[in-house]
Amino acid sequence: MVSIETISADELDDYLDRKDAVIIDLRDRKAYKESHFKTAVNIPYEEIGTCNKIPRRKILILYCERGGSSLFAARTLMKKGYRVKSVVGGIRCYQGSNLYFSTEHSRMKET
Repeated sequence: MVSIETISADELDDYLDRKDAVIIDLRDRKAYKESHFKTAVNIPYEEIGTCNKIPRRKILILYCERGGSSLFAARTLMKKGYRVKSVVGGIRCYQGSNLYFSTEHSRMKET
């Protein structure tokens, strides 16, 4: 059995502008709209196994809310031949400055 490569949430910053990587947010569309890592694309976990727009030549960096779904999705994609890394602890563990928050979400945090 091949082990899944993992990275810490703060290592997401290392992939921000890399041309050889795609950061994928596995949360539902509502959660993604409220906040997400700046360069992430949204492919909800339920759709990851059937999505046909995932580039094969790139490293896929997967994150979810807490890290569990990204591990399962990574396993699925690895079986299909993708190069994958899963973010340990998910977006909740991210401490950097590269999160985008929607206007509504930002206002809710201030109150």
